[in-house]
Amino acid sequence: MDTIQKNLLEQVAGLHEVPTGAYNIRANGKMTGRNTTANIDIVTKDDKQGIDIIIQPGTKNESVHIPVVLSESGYQEMVYNDFHIGEDCDVTIIAGCGIHNCGVDTSKHDGIHTFYVGRNAKVRYVEKHYGDGDGSGERIMNPMTVVYCEENAHLEIETTQIKGVDSTNRITKGELKAGASLEVHEKLMTHGNQYARTEFEVDLNGEGCSANVISRSVARDTSRQEFFSKINGNAACAGHSECDAIIMDHSCVTASPQLTANHVDAGLIHEAAIGKIAGEQLIKLMTLGLTEEEAEQQIISGFLK
Repeated sequence: MDTIQKNLLEQVAGLHEVPTGAYNIRANGKMTGRNTTANIDIVTKDDKQGIDIIIQPGTKNESVHIPVVLSESGYQEMVYNDFHIGEDCDVTIIAGCGIHNCGVDTSKHDGIHTFYVGRNAKVRYVEKHYGDGDGSGERIMNPMTVVYCEENAHLEIETTQIKGVDSTNRITKGELKAGASLEVHEKLMTHGNQYARTEFEVDLNGEGCSANVISRSVARDTSRQEFFSKINGNAACAGHSECDAIIMDHSCVTASPQLTANHVDAGLIHEAAIGKIAGEQLIKLMTLGLTEEEAEQQIISGFLK
């Protein structure tokens, strides 16, 4: 991999060198590295671009890295990655996509990640999106995550996009059985004329299952953000959705929650707050010697931490 690709890899996956454990690294549509373990297998799909990640039941304290980088201006792809996670697992999956575009053509990565999480399994999934390059060509990413959680399974999703993506449509859908839980933590920042859309929908089908979705975002300049959440309580369950956004300059933020209770014991809550940085916060930091710009950055960094 060249220097640009290595920098992208560091930004989206925190990798300075080849990771330990299982991994599949992809650059400009080609696999540049792969490793499997006794408990984790990675298989290339035959019918379309993408891979199957197969994690054996009982696998504990192992990780999988599957980052994607694009450094060729104008390259566009669609990939399908399926995760088959056995019962009683406890694993971490690190994904993410970085695009470097120094040309005039649009570079685009679309991906559908489908999780089949076995009974009593525990999974932490981390996905980062990042763009750079001084070309006029756009950097577009459209990730979709589809989740099927069996009884008492737990999936935690951490997704971050804070720089360089011109347009994104981020979709997460889930179906949960009894006792299963889904945690989603989104951090997002847009600037310039960027556009970001987040859509979340979950069906809480089993007794005692739960979903907790928290989105924190900052919109600057003339960028636009839209947040849609749908929680369907179809059993005795708990659902919570929270959208907090800081709006700056001439940006626009929309939050649209939808809760549907189809069971008398479905407890569903939505919270949303959109507003500018409070003046007293800026003044307090500026009295400590910070400039207004530095104070804003401190507040934003703390908000997205």
